[in-house]
Amino acid sequence: MTINQKITPHLWFDSNAEEAINFYIGLFPNSKITRIARYGDAGPGPKGKVMSIDFTLNGQDFAAINGGPMFQHSAAMSLMVWCDTQAEIDELYGKLLAGGGKEQACGWVQDRFGPIWQVNYKRLAEMVSGNDRAAADRVMQAMMGMKKIDVQKLEDAYAGK
Repeated sequence: MTINQKITPHLWFDSNAEEAINFYIGLFPNSKITRIARYGDAGPGPKGKVMSIDFTLNGQDFAAINGGPMFQHSAAMSLMVWCDTQAEIDELYGKLLAGGGKEQACGWVQDRFGPIWQVNYKRLAEMVSGNDRAAADRVMQAMMGMKKIDVQKLEDAYAGK
């Protein structure tokens, strides 16, 4: 096994890591499962059940574990996805909501497996960090009123329309 990056985000699931990871690799190009470890006779999970999974999402390495119900996902740790277009935002946001996901403010969505994603517009960081503080404030005010990000409303706010 080759480790390609120094820091790897690691997701904890109760017992459905394999289902979740198969869902995630279907969302992004250049994604795949790279390793699955299953419980053996020593447990602590049922023999043959997935213990951990290493996977890649759009070239970024991740890991996941079926660790039981002790820990739950929270907004304190989220996965940021920078999107180029409204169509890309619409598609990904919709797929993450499917099957029981929950909309949250400012482009955040909790998928049906628990992890929280920020599906956002790629230019947002530039818009809110530039020297034009009035434009940045307008963009922030516009975004704070959104659930799913609306690119045109952000661009209009930035332009002062």
